[in-house]
Amino acid sequence: MKMKNKKAEQAADKEKHKEQLKAKRRTETNVERSTPILIEKPTIIIVCEGKNTEPSYFNKFRLSTATIKPVGEGFNTISLVKRAMQIASNGNYEQVWCVFDKDDFSDIDFNNAIILAESVGYGVAYSNQAFEYWILLHFNDHQGGGIHRDEYNDKINKSLKDYNITYDGKKSKIITSDIFEILDGIDEKTGKERKKLAIERALRNYNKFDHKNPAIEESTTTMFKLIDELIKYI
Repeated sequence: MKMKNKKAEQAADKEKHKEQLKAKRRTETNVERSTPILIEKPTIIIVCEGKNTEPSYFNKFRLSTATIKPVGEGFNTISLVKRAMQIASNGNYEQVWCVFDKDDFSDIDFNNAIILAESVGYGVAYSNQAFEYWILLHFNDHQGGGIHRDEYNDKINKSLKDYNITYDGKKSKIITSDIFEILDGIDEKTGKERKKLAIERALRNYNKFDHKNPAIEESTTTMFKLIDELIKYI
């Protein structure tokens, strides 16, 4: 019963939050509506290192004023950025983002991938060491410092235990709809949206470094930059 109740409370909190946002939008609506103009939504392409985890996460976002296109390529660091350049040259995209991890890739390749992506105007959402660190920050107020990626799975599942949900970070590595619903929900302790808590925590930890050598700045993630951007289009 405890698990069911907690999940029900989570759903109720999320629904209440949605109703509050709708009410706010209604009060801000101009009564003198102009003739509607059909405007094509901008497309944001997100080129991901992982074929499963990252695309399964980004595909759950529902943007009302933009189109999101996650692509899982299986490339890493510099090769991923070069692949993003190929893809971007064949399409019309408002924004191009590269999502990749430090993992065990060389410091030089990791740092140069960031430099290359930024030099052509792409956004970079890297994680040092891995993407799951971003997921962990939705639950865990980690203050920075070393935490090996092999520990992420157990820590995430410890937080998901009360919801009777498990993240398989060793095989499928899929962010399921149930997991995303929790990530997109309200934190019971603070009353804040979990994704906004993750943004705050990631930004705080990121600001502890000077970013001259991102490869050694563990644990950090710039996923907060990408998610903060996507939120604008929800």
